[in-house]
Amino acid sequence: MSNLPQINEGAFEYYARLRKVKRYIEENLSREIRLEDAAQVAGIEKKYFSFFFRTKVGICFRDWLMCMRIAEAKRLMTARNYSITQVAFKIGFADLRTFERAFKRLAGLTPRDFKKSVEPHIQ
Repeated sequence: MSNLPQINEGAFEYYARLRKVKRYIEENLSREIRLEDAAQVAGIEKKYFSFFFRTKVGICFRDWLMCMRIAEAKRLMTARNYSITQVAFKIGFADLRTFERAFKRLAGLTPRDFKKSVEPHIQ
């Protein structure tokens, strides 16, 4: 996540509207989620929601959503023996190539390399 600004996690605790959005995202990560959907959950008009989100969280909604998805991908690869393809689909990616590019951009390594790094080494 080195290419992205610092995320203000406290905003999700402080603002009830953002708390609702975060909960909605966590419950629907495998689905396509649009800015309109998040704005509706927050009860704010789309254009204002985009401004509000970026101002309070410090990152645009789309980038934050990608961070959430990649964090969940890491959790799934660490905790369970899912294939990389299964992980990609579970977190809302329609194709593997897009997932691999996003993962590398945010995590700094490929999903395959990350998975190898967290697998238990049997000696």
